[in-house]
Amino acid sequence: MLQTIRDNSQGVIAKIIIGFIIGVFALFGAESIIGGFLGGNNVASVNGEEITEPELAQSLQNVMAQMGADVQDFDEQLLREIALGQLIEDRLLMQAAQEAGMAISDDSLDRQIVRTPQFQVGGVFDADLARRTMGAQGFTPQTYRATLAQQMMMSQLANAYASSGFVTDQEIARLAALELQTRDFRYLSIPLGNRTLGEAIPEEEIRAYYDNNPDQFTAPEQVSVNYVVLDKNAIFDEVEVDEAQVRAQYEEERDAAVANVERRASHILWELGGDASEEELVATAAEVRARLDAGEDFGELAREFSDDVVSAEDDGDIGYTDGSVFPAALEQALLNLEVGEVSEPVVSEFGVHLVKLTEYDAQAYPEFEEVAERIERDLNSAEVDQLYFSRLETLANLAFETFDLQAINEELGLEIRQSEFFGRNGGSSDITSDERVAEAAFSDDVLEEDLNSELIELSDTRAVVVHLEEYRPEALIPFDEVRSQIAVTLRGERERQMARELGEELLAALESGEDISEQMASESISWIEREDVRRNQGDVNIEIVRNVFRMPAPEAEQPERRGFSLSNGAYVLVELQAVEDGDAADMPEQQRQQLTAALIENKGRMSFDALLRNLQAEADITGLEINPTGL
Repeated sequence: MLQTIRDNSQGVIAKIIIGFIIGVFALFGAESIIGGFLGGNNVASVNGEEITEPELAQSLQNVMAQMGADVQDFDEQLLREIALGQLIEDRLLMQAAQEAGMAISDDSLDRQIVRTPQFQVGGVFDADLARRTMGAQGFTPQTYRATLAQQMMMSQLANAYASSGFVTDQEIARLAALELQTRDFRYLSIPLGNRTLGEAIPEEEIRAYYDNNPDQFTAPEQVSVNYVVLDKNAIFDEVEVDEAQVRAQYEEERDAAVANVERRASHILWELGGDASEEELVATAAEVRARLDAGEDFGELAREFSDDVVSAEDDGDIGYTDGSVFPAALEQALLNLEVGEVSEPVVSEFGVHLVKLTEYDAQAYPEFEEVAERIERDLNSAEVDQLYFSRLETLANLAFETFDLQAINEELGLEIRQSEFFGRNGGSSDITSDERVAEAAFSDDVLEEDLNSELIELSDTRAVVVHLEEYRPEALIPFDEVRSQIAVTLRGERERQMARELGEELLAALESGEDISEQMASESISWIEREDVRRNQGDVNIEIVRNVFRMPAPEAEQPERRGFSLSNGAYVLVELQAVEDGDAADMPEQQRQQLTAALIENKGRMSFDALLRNLQAEADITGLEINPTGL
């Protein structure tokens, strides 16, 4: 009885601590009961250890969640095979970890769970949130702990292999020789020009290109839709809030703030149920109150008389209340007290009390002028919200109940607008560019049944309904409309071909030892000399650099030559003159450390992959129609 008063009167921190302790027991104490009911048909066996259908279902759910919105585009059987393959790999790794003597302690699991950010509120573990989050992922607390233990164990195994890698100085030296390698070369670039200017593209070639490439000249199916937009921001112009509403709201908020006070109290309690009657206890309380009036200390008298021995040790303090914590009789008595005053004897279901108000915390509220603008804005927004959601519901109903947008226009006054033509990937306007609008426009209801679309909420403040205006099926664009476009394409191809032919002619002449200076002069091109160029050189065309570093080093002081076309159509002729390997001593320390770390990580990954392949090769896997190594 007395404990009830104390429990109700303790502060928020104490409640949080108690709730946390209870939550931890609730979260982790019943696992053995829950786990006993799990089971199902076996779908595979790995070295005699079964994989059940529920495990495969959970793995499949995880695979689908990782793949996201495009998961519907994949074959369901393929997804099951991927999920089962992952389960088999995990089972093999778990068996290897157990054979290696690895284990995860319960303390480690508890620490990991408590530290999981998804299970925390304000940085503090929340058992209810953890349970809900686990449930949303398809786990019970027991299955989550088991899965987490497996993941931590497999992580230990992977880390053991990753951390066992090492790199020698010779390996760093070989890599530095390649990474810091420099090359000296010269090149000339033959750009696209006007070599075909004045040369007409034959009509038969243009027509042949059109006939042979219909995909390039086929316009996809398109639609134009009529639509109405409900815009929350447009409703603000319709709403006006007068001063009377603002003042009424101010009074309400002020009264609520004033009423929202905290009081701290102390009491002296005489419990009912003993030899003394209620009247006798009231009389005793009155006598003690008289002593208080005479100047005696409340805490001393609480220790002398109070049956609530716990609060008595703290001068009778029973904590704070907002008006709802203590028994009603005590709360009523506190309303009539000033700080430091003691009540007349008060009778509650727990006994007879003398109650003292020790603290009073009331919130001050600002003057009307200070908050009027904010209140007006809040009232305005609230009314707009109400109107918007009411019209949103009406719009949704009308979209379903009517066969065009006219009734919506008449009922809600929304303007009917027409969109541009657009395809299944959407259009260029702010409405048609939304993929949900494009999907609705090409839905069976809109395209085939000539119905309104469902309500499409583009954002928290805007919604749209669309109706088909016109449909254009996929069609070949007429030849005359693309003739000039094809002519430009063919001319460009000829320019590329002529640049390539000229470059190959110059390359052949150089390889034969001929002088090409005259030809270079006639084409207004010249050699560009570059020295000490590295792989990541930023002031040279990246395509040229990549091709140069693919060339073999020159031998016997004879340059290595190569020609190639760039993506822009220009033809480049390169003459590689010298290759200088890099020196690890010239490598900055930070780059050396990064290179070493990358090598160790790569070696660890290769070792781990080799382990997994070996485990798969030696495993006894039954009930499986797929090859897990291929997943």
